Amino acid sequence: MQPENFSPKDSLQLIDQMINQAKNRFSENGFLYLLWGWLILFCSIGHFVLLKLKLVAHPEVIWASCWLAVIFQVIYLVKTKKKETVKTYSENIINYIWISFGICMFIMSFILGKSEGWDKVYSLFLMLYGTPTFMSGIVMQFKPLKTGGIICWGLAIISTFILPEYGLLLLAAAMVAAWIVPGYLLRKKYNQQNKPLQNL
Repeated sequence: MQPENFSPKDSLQLIDQMINQAKNRFSENGFLYLLWGWLILFCSIGHFVLLKLKLVAHPEVIWASCWLAVIFQVIYLVKTKKKETVKTYSENIINYIWISFGICMFIMSFILGKSEGWDKVYSLFLMLYGTPTFMSGIVMQFKPLKTGGIICWGLAIISTFILPEYGLLLLAAAMVAAWIVPGYLLRKKYNQQNKPLQNL
């Protein structure tokens, strides 16, 4: 389209297209979903194996590796923030959703540490994992995350009918459905939408 033929109506249409593309663009590359998904998957299965084979006195020590992931995540987010030029409203909402999740996890762990009600701990974890996953899917309009959140809730209910140690296997399954598969799909979508424009 030649500049002299570019009418005000064409300008409005172009602006509208740019806004819609920005709304649908995925700035989330799925990295943190994959980081935590794989870590919790391995910790869950590792805890289960150590528990069943009685290899160590305290098999739950495997979860200490999560603190290393927390440190790594802080460094990663600081570096990422320095590279950001614009942050969308939806990205801010998602950040607050996950901050709320982190606070809830901390409070729940603190409460459970003061009580003896650890038999349903995995049910509570699964319920909590489902909430930010589902809400993030709603904000991003990304169906795999919404589905993953619903699966977490379903597994939370199922976990109340089995022995507590088998809740670890449900936790591992939840990570595949809620974070690992959506994480890879997010990465694929991110790479597709952020590759250099070749047709301009």
